[in-house]
Amino acid sequence: MSPATHDSVLLAPPELTPEAWQRAAARLLTKTIAEFAYEEIIEPVPLAETAADETSKAGAASSETASAETASVGTTQAGSPDGPGPRGGASPYLLHLDDGSALTFTAARGAYGSWRITQDSLLLDGRPLTDPLDFLVRARRLLNLDGATLGHLIRELTTTLAADARLDRTALTADRLADLGYAELEGHQTGHPWLVLNKGRIGFSASDAAHWAPEARRPARLPWIAVSTDLASYRGVPGLDTPDRLYDRELDPDVRETYRATLRARGLDPDRYLLLPVHPWQWDEIILPLYAPAVAAGAIVPLPADGDLRLPQQSIRTFLNTSRPDRHTVKLPLSVLNTLVWRGLPTERTLAAPAVTAWVHGLRDADPFLRDECGVILLGEVASVSVEHPLYDRLPEVPYQYKELLGTIWREPLRLPPGERARTLAALLHTDPNGRAFVAELVERSGLAPTAWLQRLFAALLPPLLHFLYQYGTVFSPHGENAVVVFDDHDVPVRLAIKDFVDDVNISAHPLPEHDAMPDDVRAVLLTEEPDFLTQFIHSGLFVGVFRYLAPLCEEQLAVPEADFWALVRAEIVRHQARFPELKERFELFDLLVPRIERLCLNRNRLHLDGYRDRPQRPHAAVHGTVPNPLA
Repeated sequence: MSPATHDSVLLAPPELTPEAWQRAAARLLTKTIAEFAYEEIIEPVPLAETAADETSKAGAASSETASAETASVGTTQAGSPDGPGPRGGASPYLLHLDDGSALTFTAARGAYGSWRITQDSLLLDGRPLTDPLDFLVRARRLLNLDGATLGHLIRELTTTLAADARLDRTALTADRLADLGYAELEGHQTGHPWLVLNKGRIGFSASDAAHWAPEARRPARLPWIAVSTDLASYRGVPGLDTPDRLYDRELDPDVRETYRATLRARGLDPDRYLLLPVHPWQWDEIILPLYAPAVAAGAIVPLPADGDLRLPQQSIRTFLNTSRPDRHTVKLPLSVLNTLVWRGLPTERTLAAPAVTAWVHGLRDADPFLRDECGVILLGEVASVSVEHPLYDRLPEVPYQYKELLGTIWREPLRLPPGERARTLAALLHTDPNGRAFVAELVERSGLAPTAWLQRLFAALLPPLLHFLYQYGTVFSPHGENAVVVFDDHDVPVRLAIKDFVDDVNISAHPLPEHDAMPDDVRAVLLTEEPDFLTQFIHSGLFVGVFRYLAPLCEEQLAVPEADFWALVRAEIVRHQARFPELKERFELFDLLVPRIERLCLNRNRLHLDGYRDRPQRPHAAVHGTVPNPLA
């Protein structure tokens, strides 16, 4: 963020070496082919069927026979996971690129129609292919990419690779990772398992990423600003219903007095201002340019950093307080395009966050099953300050990124009793430099048989999610970052913690009596879905987005066949339904056991649906066809 001077010394990051780059590139290419094939952006064909087809043509087979064989490829081979059986052995596949060159590889098919490609099996006309950028260029017509999308994709793919190389350079073995605390472990995660472009971070420079990305693992002191109540609004849950009550917990008395004295020195009334931390990148790149009139008028006043060190988490914009873990986590807007969206904070939803928290907490606290049996932890967004932009917030047609520029959400810290520890669900998918899965390390430490450990995992995760769905027509998005697994002192999963309510809670569009007492401000902000799609948040967020990757790891490293893995998941769902027979109609209304579900596509959104264009609303995942449900 600092301009270079004539005597600056240019230094290349130490992770940018040929060996590191090729290692990260080969891994990302394998993921790219697998996820693009899962979403049917590309459609590899089985080599065995291709050979049979060529033999058939050479023998002058009838056109009817050829058509029947083509249909067989589509429904039997490519669709082989239509049954709930095990993944089976790897088979060879073929994909023709734009110039007619042949890309071959071996892959096994798994649950939900997934692909698991054998590492180092990718060959282009018989020679190893390891470069995803080369693939992107060679397959740009096959991928149906326009020029603008292709240009931005190359940038995102390159920056994702650079981040992966940085992670590799400082990667730890699974046994060392297992000893890290919750906040520190986050900096070693490799990002969204489904999204290929999971660390694109458009807007960050190389030095920004080296300083602010989670894999940089650099704690920082955040500066604060004071914003006039003409622009800023505060909301809080009961107990934090005034800003002073929040600041009493979050700021040391001398820091708070320094802030007030700064305002008084400028002839401003401190009682007419709200205080909030701000990301230094956001201040420099967004606030100073776009709120310049407010800064000039004294409606926004920069303040010093407080004394606490905070560590960025996987979402980049969320910071855990490592100096004072009892203080709140802060979520700050960051106008960086990463994964599917700009990482800002929408004004309306920021204001509504505490009300949503109060409602969700109320459901939990009044329900003995959730409160006492599950012990589910709901990390509430308990206070917020939202700052309007004087122009953008009144213009519904402008891109949504300009209506998410400034504000803060304070989230409850994760407080656990002695003997318990937490890790995000995403950590279970991690594999160390030696190829050892993190989940295998935890199972070994637990002393349990792998199947017994998985049963404990599913018993910790599923009952609270299922009960919110069936009893209250409410779903969270329990993906790897939002779902936090709580373990006992033997690394056995015991319960679930959930975060990110206001962005990722959805309710049933079908009227339910449990929603009658919902406050109007909560109803206005929560997204609604029809019952048959509401279940997608569990399927796509948890089963497709996490378990689709965890199941093969368990088969390879824990000797738990994939079919057994999914049988255990189904058994937990059936067990929960037996526990609440009075909700039978809800099990049918929110049916998780249907034969097929819609295929949600995250990479398709970037390649074909939204690309990189500006739009007034946030994009959503694309839907393309259906996939077999291994739980049916």
